[in-house]
Amino acid sequence: MTRVIDVRNLHYRYPDGTVALHGIDFHLDAGECVALLGANGSGKTTLVLHLNGLLQGEGEVAICGLPVNKDTLPQVRAKVGLVFQDSDEQLFMPTVLEDVAFGPSNLGLTPKEAVARAKQCLEQVGMAEAIHKAPYHLSAGEKRRVAIAGALAMQPEILVLDEPTTFLDPPGQRSLTRLLHELPQAKLLVTHDVDFARALATRAVFLEKGRVAGEGTVDEIVTRFDWHPGLL
Repeated sequence: MTRVIDVRNLHYRYPDGTVALHGIDFHLDAGECVALLGANGSGKTTLVLHLNGLLQGEGEVAICGLPVNKDTLPQVRAKVGLVFQDSDEQLFMPTVLEDVAFGPSNLGLTPKEAVARAKQCLEQVGMAEAIHKAPYHLSAGEKRRVAIAGALAMQPEILVLDEPTTFLDPPGQRSLTRLLHELPQAKLLVTHDVDFARALATRAVFLEKGRVAGEGTVDEIVTRFDWHPGLL
């Protein structure tokens, strides 16, 4: 199995002196879906921000065999589609189509090619009819789908989704689950939603105080750590 994320002995200390990661080892294989679980402050988001070079600590981080460093950032960021918890942080263009076409345009595609790719990705996530809408007119679930389309338009090998069910009602969560099931990319889900993780992930990794405290199936982790949203 091809390893698309390989993190070894990763340490990170914030500028204020807070130690966020203590020797993290983590991997994700091609086609795999892994849930990253743990309480707030356990290091989940800090780890994720290392995967496309937004943070750089001590240790080794490789994406699709590329070491993450200042020289490889353009290639690395093309391989990792990061979908933030708050979709409004990603949607900033006047229309949905322009938003999704923005990334491909920056990759050097012609305007015609970028628009064609954006339309294809919006079709893929069920948002083809919204191409001329302003993002702020969309529902939370629709914004999440457009944000995912924007990530897919970069043709990444990995999707990293930070708390993807936040702001979604139950039908929106079920719709998102179905969509992610259909996507071929390797996926890392940072989530507190056990049911969502259980529906998608074949493996779960539990972070505690900046360390990997355990891994297994979602149910094994929930049982071992007596962990569920009510314990946050």
